[in-house]
Amino acid sequence: MNLKGTITAIIFFGMLLPFLSKAQQTSKTDSIDLFLMQKMRNEQIPALQLAVIRQGKIIKLNSYGTANPENSIPATDQSIFSINSITKAFVGIAIMQLAEEEKLKVSDPISLYIDSLPVPWQKITLKQVLTHTSGLPDITDADGEQLLGDGDENLAWKKVRMLPLEFNTGDKFSYNQTGYVILGKIITKLSGVHFTKFIEDRQFKAAGMDLTRFGDSFDIVHNSAGAYTLFKYVGGRRTKLDSPGTAYKQFPVFYRTAAGILSTARDMANWIIALQNGKLLKQQSSIETLWEPALLNNGKTGGFNQLTNGYALGWPTVTRASHPAVAPVGGGRSAVFIYTKDDLAIVVLTNLMGSNPDQYVDEIAGYYIPEMHQSNGFGLPPAIQKLRAALLKHGFEQAPIVLANLKKKTPSFELNENELNAWAYLLLKNKETKQALSIFKLNVKLYPESANTYDSLGEMQELMGDTNAALLNYKKSLALNPDHKNAFNRIKILSGN
Repeated sequence: MNLKGTITAIIFFGMLLPFLSKAQQTSKTDSIDLFLMQKMRNEQIPALQLAVIRQGKIIKLNSYGTANPENSIPATDQSIFSINSITKAFVGIAIMQLAEEEKLKVSDPISLYIDSLPVPWQKITLKQVLTHTSGLPDITDADGEQLLGDGDENLAWKKVRMLPLEFNTGDKFSYNQTGYVILGKIITKLSGVHFTKFIEDRQFKAAGMDLTRFGDSFDIVHNSAGAYTLFKYVGGRRTKLDSPGTAYKQFPVFYRTAAGILSTARDMANWIIALQNGKLLKQQSSIETLWEPALLNNGKTGGFNQLTNGYALGWPTVTRASHPAVAPVGGGRSAVFIYTKDDLAIVVLTNLMGSNPDQYVDEIAGYYIPEMHQSNGFGLPPAIQKLRAALLKHGFEQAPIVLANLKKKTPSFELNENELNAWAYLLLKNKETKQALSIFKLNVKLYPESANTYDSLGEMQELMGDTNAALLNYKKSLALNPDHKNAFNRIKILSGN
């Protein structure tokens, strides 16, 4: 496993405090501001906007950092950010608006509205397309970076229809852009106007989203926060940079149901409030349908990861017992979490691709619901939470003994290798180095036949400067899995070969 979130807290563009928006400079800096500014320093995020909504009102609205590093232009609440795939949540609402008008049903097959579809596509439903369970071939390349046909709509549509289904419909979740191109065609056909105008009229204008528009990197957008990245292809290889560089993303008009909306945190907050107040969808049952995660053929939900572990009608979901949420995310740079049982919604927009604010929105929520703070163990799997509580009481260095006692009390108690490994990396990211080392060692003890546990322990030891121990564990990892690239590369580097 690569070192996720290896802690390189580079001070980016100096201190962020001088670049707070005018509104923020005139108010008292609170704990959330300090948390976000530290996060921005650690992740090298040039600019970030935050909106917090409770009881139908925006209770916190701040902008941080530099919207345009090239010219040192500070971010303000007028700065406009790309929200990328959060656009799909707007499409979900658009489909439900048409459903409320009885122009379609989400259970309808797409062939009811689109002619000349390949035979295997014809029984796929709108819901399966919306929830990425269709099995449709993707209209983008294997990396999801480039559209087929070099962005030409007719050529892309022709090429994708020649491809076979990727899996049996409903068997699994697989993020797919083709279905959203189809949805754009359907919205245009049934509404009588182009889907962009339908969404502009029925959502942007209806919600008072004055600065929101469709666009991409090609467009000249006043107050644009732009797009930046820490990665660049050098010699055909994706390479991490020491500091952000500019990124270029173009979304052809036909593709703008998949991505293409530009907005602000204030506008996004107004959109959430309008949805909750019945301005966008008239019936509560429509919202319930909109936010219900799809079940796969095996009865389980599928999603991006352990956090956003389900997907509804254009809306990723955080399906869990405590503080569940619907959580559209976009471009690894923007996130909207609506905590459906807590009267709380949080919008975080950034201009750094890969900054993944969805990873820390729960922590922001913790400032309003204290039990949600990561320091209180929130978000960890139940077994890890139980282990964590015992380790806090008896000491992380006693991990094997603590685990033995837990198993003695509850013989069925088990720890999952991947969950344990993920927790160890989280501890490392939070600079709890000794605790992380103890958990990596425990995972090796529990799973001695796993190449990944030795590789992760090796990374931890290398980071701590114990090169000899790291090299030994990398070699153990490679012995268990000769194809383990990370172990092979680290051995090569540490051995000086």
